[in-house]
Amino acid sequence: MNQKKSTIFCDIDGTIFKYRKFETYKTSIPMPVPNVVDMLAKLYNNGHCIVLTTARPENLRSHTICELNIYNIQYHQLVMGIERGTRYLINDKEDININRAIGINVARDNGFSKKDMEILSNIIHN
Repeated sequence: MNQKKSTIFCDIDGTIFKYRKFETYKTSIPMPVPNVVDMLAKLYNNGHCIVLTTARPENLRSHTICELNIYNIQYHQLVMGIERGTRYLINDKEDININRAIGINVARDNGFSKKDMEILSNIIHN
């Protein structure tokens, strides 16, 4: 069965890189969060769309891209300047019994839990 590919929206700070304050970005080295970079690479390499999101201001775009390149983080789009409050994903349903939007809340700087890894691994293998 040919499954449709997924789109993964992933925050950068506290999720891909350990959290840092905006004013320290240009003077500190980003530290990757365990297991996140590898999982994003697997998703990307399996044809899924990776959209990175961040509250970082637009004037840090070039710097952010350089940081992502240090760790060879591949993505399709980078959305800058989103608000720091709660993020909501609103999507339609083709079938009343199938959710087409799933949220994973990751504890800051902790990477994916075992349950998160199972969900994401299922995406890769579908």
